[in-house]
Amino acid sequence: TSLMVSNVNDDRMALAQQVEDALKRLVRQTLVQKNGDIYVFLTDEEQEINRAIESQNVDSGEVIAKVSEMIFDGLYDEKKYRYPAFNGRYVFAFNQVVDDKPYKANQNNDITLKILTPNSDERADETTMRILSGQSSCVLIVLPDDRTFLDEIRSALQIEKFIRIDATNAVTQFESIKEAKKVEMRERNGAAKLFLSESLKNAEIYVNGDKIQSGAKEIASKINEALGKLVSTVYHKLSYIDTAMSESDIRTLFKNNGQQLTLEGTNTVKNELALHDVNDYIALNTQRHMKTSMKSILERFLKAPYGFVEADVQWLVAKLFKDGEIAMFVNNDTVTLLSKTPEEIIRYLTRKEFNEKLMTEKRVKANEKQKKSVRTVMKELFNVTSASDDDDAVMRSFLGYASNLKTDLEKLDIHYATQPAYPGKQLIASGKKLMADVIQMKYSNEFFAGIDHKKDDFLDFAEDYEPVKKFFAGEQKGIFDKALKLMKIYDDSKTFIVNSEIEAVVADIKSILKKSVPYSEIFKLPELLDTFINLYSKLLNEMQKPIDNAIQEARQRVFEELQNKKCHYKLTDKYVKLFSEISDKAMSCNNVAILQNIKVEADALKVRCLNEIEKEEAKIIAAEQPAHVAETGNYGGETIAPATPAPKVKRKKTVSIKSINNATTWQLENEADVKKYVAELEKKLMNTLEEDTIINIEF
Repeated sequence: TSLMVSNVNDDRMALAQQVEDALKRLVRQTLVQKNGDIYVFLTDEEQEINRAIESQNVDSGEVIAKVSEMIFDGLYDEKKYRYPAFNGRYVFAFNQVVDDKPYKANQNNDITLKILTPNSDERADETTMRILSGQSSCVLIVLPDDRTFLDEIRSALQIEKFIRIDATNAVTQFESIKEAKKVEMRERNGAAKLFLSESLKNAEIYVNGDKIQSGAKEIASKINEALGKLVSTVYHKLSYIDTAMSESDIRTLFKNNGQQLTLEGTNTVKNELALHDVNDYIALNTQRHMKTSMKSILERFLKAPYGFVEADVQWLVAKLFKDGEIAMFVNNDTVTLLSKTPEEIIRYLTRKEFNEKLMTEKRVKANEKQKKSVRTVMKELFNVTSASDDDDAVMRSFLGYASNLKTDLEKLDIHYATQPAYPGKQLIASGKKLMADVIQMKYSNEFFAGIDHKKDDFLDFAEDYEPVKKFFAGEQKGIFDKALKLMKIYDDSKTFIVNSEIEAVVADIKSILKKSVPYSEIFKLPELLDTFINLYSKLLNEMQKPIDNAIQEARQRVFEELQNKKCHYKLTDKYVKLFSEISDKAMSCNNVAILQNIKVEADALKVRCLNEIEKEEAKIIAAEQPAHVAETGNYGGETIAPATPAPKVKRKKTVSIKSINNATTWQLENEADVKKYVAELEKKLMNTLEEDTIINIEF
């Protein structure tokens, strides 16, 4: 279609504006249709359909949703920004917003990509846009004030609604027109995307209060450049991570025995600033009397201003724990390098199932005074020197030595079960308690404070334990055993010993044995024991003579009684053996009390033998008596009279006068005393009488 002008001198721009206004009126009257920059006159049927399409209501929210879809699912479909450091290790999701409307629900990220269309109420001058971008953590993209893409999207949406609603209307003459509208809808969407792309290329971008002047031509490059600047500002503490860490680094950490990890060529600790912040966060909660869960630590340091990844945080917590800066607990059970294996600790740190269960708190580190006390005790008690500055390593070493010492003390304690008189029993008991108390300690602050508090007790024990250890390991125990054995013999016999020399030596020996700390005087015992043995042996020899005489007298009396008896051959060998045994017993006896008792044994043996002789003799005589005929009658013409019964024989019984009269002395002052003792003796003698028994009293 061509347009004619009435005068060639007319103002072309004014004329063009008049034409455009006229065409717009025709568009509003649905007589003309605009497709991009092209205006098309419509047929009556097309006008009817266009009026139906124009009547479709499309609100601004639907248009903006379509704009968001075109941008975030097409023109810039990145969902996360990959920070270039450490080979893209750090990836940050961002909120996607167009005209203050989030593209998708549940967007809760620290940074935002915000696009303002010509429809936005937030559009303003450059200064305002700078301020707006500086006050929020967002990349602000302000599109040019060209509504073409919005108009195209609105028209496409109206056609889409019309086609969807009028789908059941199958008027034949309209079908071809509707198919053309579908093509038109696709074309308008394509045009909208094209115009939107141009708008994005020509858009103004604001970040951190600055307007970005990018040399990049591609839309994605421009936006990524802006997001990079935003990430550097919002996550400004991401630079605290100077070395990327992983689970393998945590494993290495627990195999390094507390060695500091430093950056190559420097004395700077890796990730030192990050370690400092995590430590301060846990310490602050500890001051508030709260433990800090791994979940809380992750939530804090994965978000702005840090933006660390989980592996970073896990390593940081592991490093602080290994360095003794923090304490860890799982289900209120203390986690230490003594109570848990490295594998268990690594599992607590890295597995999600423990994020809420693993709790931390700031650890109170040992002061120099406490550390010095521990080193002193280790030197004096275990004779070792600790070179480590790691509190846990020192504690682990100390507890290992304490456990070994406790075992040694328990072995020594066995000696006291068999011989309570050994010296040092109370010391060994107190030492076992000291070791047991320290072994059950779980916290290093408790350990260092406890050793420092009981430092004097440990040092006193170390000093006192050395001679006890030497006592059981060397010759002193054997000397002590010999002394105890000889004193036992003396105590059993002291009633019968009246010897001032022996008593004086015994007093000296016992004074040493009864000392709580006799070790410095045990060297005197061998000489004292030799003196005691000589004096005691002399006394024993003197006391043995009457015992030997008593045994010989008893033997002689028995064999005199046995000499002319019919049982002589039966009992002689037996009695020879019995008296030899008791004689040997007296000869080998080294105990005065036992020796005195042998005299009583000899008398008892004599009485037993005499009674046995009498019994055996009676048996033999009874066996030799001829059988008597009990019947009467006539036999062969001769009358036989009944046999006369044999006379009844009385048995003999021998008793010792000592069994009748227990008194060893009688004290007589007058005739009444004599009669009293005689009456008592008479009564006892009468009690010994038995029917048909002759009592033989042996004196």
